[in-house]
Amino acid sequence: MKPRLASVSVDLDNLWAYLKTHGDPGWRDHPSFLPTAVPRLLEILGEQRLTTTVFAVGADVVREDGAKAVAEIAAAGHEVANHSFGHEPWLHRYSRDRLEAELSRTEEAIVAAGAPRPSGFRGPGYSVTRDLIELLAERGYAYDASTLPTWIGPLARAYHNRTAPAGASNELFGGFSRVLAPVHAYRWRTCDGSGLVELPVTTMPVLRTPIHCSYLLQLHEISPRLARGYFRTALRLCLARGVSPSLLVHPTDVLGGAEAPGMEFFPGMAAPGSRKVAWLGWVLATLREHFDVVGTGEYVRRADVRRTRPVTRLDTGR
Repeated sequence: MKPRLASVSVDLDNLWAYLKTHGDPGWRDHPSFLPTAVPRLLEILGEQRLTTTVFAVGADVVREDGAKAVAEIAAAGHEVANHSFGHEPWLHRYSRDRLEAELSRTEEAIVAAGAPRPSGFRGPGYSVTRDLIELLAERGYAYDASTLPTWIGPLARAYHNRTAPAGASNELFGGFSRVLAPVHAYRWRTCDGSGLVELPVTTMPVLRTPIHCSYLLQLHEISPRLARGYFRTALRLCLARGVSPSLLVHPTDVLGGAEAPGMEFFPGMAAPGSRKVAWLGWVLATLREHFDVVGTGEYVRRADVRRTRPVTRLDTGR
């Protein structure tokens, strides 16, 4: 029997982007942990024999460390996709012209760094609008991966905004319309008829709770046994319900607190980097036991995505 497909992607959010979202003015100096995080991520993916997709932020790629990271990622055979230019979770407020500039500036930076022009996009903070979907289709993108179908999102946003500095509240994690959004991949019925694929970040079938690596890491800090059982249950439900899991990784999943100064507010940063690396290795190895694991772009090329959803019904839910 041919194994089911699954996908893994990395959002290459940098230290400055986390500080910016949290309202820390120190982000303007653009502190970076890419020189530490990228080699570590590439080593883990290499050990697991995985070729995946990395969503890069344009504001990093135009800088020396970001361009070097993209070149190394592409040289290792991974897809480089678009994660916006300024990494602002309020992307859904942008005008159509500003959205197009976000896409084009990042495309140019990625190509200049030595990677192919991106064919996939993920919005920061899972931000997505009708204008964005239509623009992606017009610009020849094959897929978007900006939705997180979970009821946890609005609660996580409320927690983040409560702990952020005054005036720094934002609109992370999507709105209430995401709670019942599809878990399976589907196609948007766009104006140009291109059928742009939407590949949601998978949440546990039925329960709709997150299974991305940062969430798993939080469970692991409570109880490694709980985290292992939770992830195995999620994979069993995916197999039973025909869901191809799309697993999301972040640089913080391999970094300790000393390697990301100023991020004490972020869950899981008290754990040492070595423990995180070992846990991520287990998660990826367990996923590979049950699925043929590829990057998001390769998944879209190989999967038969027939479900459709009108883009005119897209609602940010905010």
